[in-house]
Amino acid sequence: MLKPGTNILRLGIPKGSLQDSTVDLFAKAGWRISVNDRSYFPSIDDPAIEVVMFRAQEMSRYVEENVIDVGLTGSDWIKENGSNVHEVAELVYSKATSRPARWVLAVPQESALTTPEDLRDGVIATELVNVTREYFQKKNIPVKVEFSWGATEVKARLLDAIVDITETGSSIRANNLRIIDTLLVSTTRLIANHQAWADPFKREKMENMALLLHGAISAREKVGLKLNAPREKLEAVLKILPAEKSPTISPLADGLWVAVEVIIEERSERELIPQLKRAGASGLISYPLNKVIP
Repeated sequence: MLKPGTNILRLGIPKGSLQDSTVDLFAKAGWRISVNDRSYFPSIDDPAIEVVMFRAQEMSRYVEENVIDVGLTGSDWIKENGSNVHEVAELVYSKATSRPARWVLAVPQESALTTPEDLRDGVIATELVNVTREYFQKKNIPVKVEFSWGATEVKARLLDAIVDITETGSSIRANNLRIIDTLLVSTTRLIANHQAWADPFKREKMENMALLLHGAISAREKVGLKLNAPREKLEAVLKILPAEKSPTISPLADGLWVAVEVIIEERSERELIPQLKRAGASGLISYPLNKVIP
């Protein structure tokens, strides 16, 4: 059971689709969280932190109400709940990709509807009720918005349209739906209770957490690269490396050679390594990174 305390930070992590990616992200940031399927209170290897799991949909309310000090949830649910919280950091990660999630207005492919205005006096199913109502109110389009308990894609053919979340669009395509408009783009946020943010101990703990989580996210698409190069070919080797990178260059015991180390985008590795080899580099080693702190 979580207990309010000056020297204990009460952390909420999302249960459900974001759970595994959040636990993995914290591991790369330096915290090991162990989740027991029968408990909502995971253990963590930090005596100054207590962890509880809530659904992302309700996280911002529990942060605002001081049930927990800090938590991770989507900006969509902060807006949906109208929560008054302090945003510590934006953390662009999700269950499937590094892309933000989108809440889209969709209809069946065979539908004659092509614009939001075509839905006048129609019925929309969604879990994001308040945001959807606000969207149509701003456009002055009268509709009925119904809360969906799940399987929202199915209801597109039972009602007039749906508003649902997508990262890659695969679920939309799989259900033969067509997107009419995007209502909201959402990313994960680290949010704090205002009272907790005013506490020096908790604020420093949260700032440290945000820094290390950002570092873990930055490292996801990067690798470290080490190589040896003859001094006479160093200039040619350096020209191949990305111009914005500043490699570390160290002399080797053999004065005619140097060691070069740099961080590069993982997607460029397959092009760079063969080019570097042809330019005279040897002993090339690439390795994964846990954190990259600017």
